[in-house]
Amino acid sequence: MLKIYQTRIRFFCLTSVGLLLICMPIFAQQAINGDQSISEVDASAPAAIESKSKESTNVTEMTTGSSLLDISTAGGMLMLPIGLCSLALCMFVFERAMSLRKGRVIPRPFVKRFVSQMQAGELSRGEATRLCKENKSPVASVCSAAVRKWGQPAQVIEAAIADEGERVGNRLRRYIRMFNGISTITPLLGLLGTVIGMIRAFNAIVTTGAMGKPELLAAGISQALITTAAGLCVAIPALIAYLYFTSRVDRLLMEMDTIGQKMVDSISLEARKRSEKRRVVKQPAKRAA
Repeated sequence: MLKIYQTRIRFFCLTSVGLLLICMPIFAQQAINGDQSISEVDASAPAAIESKSKESTNVTEMTTGSSLLDISTAGGMLMLPIGLCSLALCMFVFERAMSLRKGRVIPRPFVKRFVSQMQAGELSRGEATRLCKENKSPVASVCSAAVRKWGQPAQVIEAAIADEGERVGNRLRRYIRMFNGISTITPLLGLLGTVIGMIRAFNAIVTTGAMGKPELLAAGISQALITTAAGLCVAIPALIAYLYFTSRVDRLLMEMDTIGQKMVDSISLEARKRSEKRRVVKQPAKRAA
């Protein structure tokens, strides 16, 4: 299992680096074009106004051209970390969806057979331990913790189940905090892009006198809107994923707690005393009959 997680992490790192290498030339070319336009502004104001008009027209065409790459390019450099957050979100949503399947965490055939045999007294301590080790599911770890306290008071077994349940819960909540982090970070990145876009728009007013020419402000305003929209498009699914997987883990832990309570009622010292009393009561009744 550890090797599987390591493979997934390596795949995520390689994919992130590949995306970075693909996108960097695009944004570098955009930065070069921006530097060239600034030098043109310093050379002559009319030529700068004309170039700014063409650039704003191009940006407007990119934002309305329905090309995801063009829109991402128009959003500026901050689209790169937002895109990486989107990639990480997709990968770990898929990973958690596979890892938190109920059939993997609480396999129904094992639980049904194991609990019924324990309640019927058909399993010894060694056999129960062997079955739990062979299954290797999270619920089997909880049952194994209870079996290790076989024949002890109910409070001791419940404490062992609670401790193991906490450890299992921490393993099940792996990567879920990342969803919360992405839902918090990406709107801030979009807000930062909004600020940068507005700064760019005000710089256009200062350098080219574009107060009466709204087409010259299109580049900065479009960058502000694109980064904000991109940040929200990533943050909203991330928050939904965080809430969904958190509630799913809580439901699984509640079900494992119910199974653990059945174990307590089967192997605790109090349960053994009750079963012995029932045997004592049955024996005189058979003799009388």
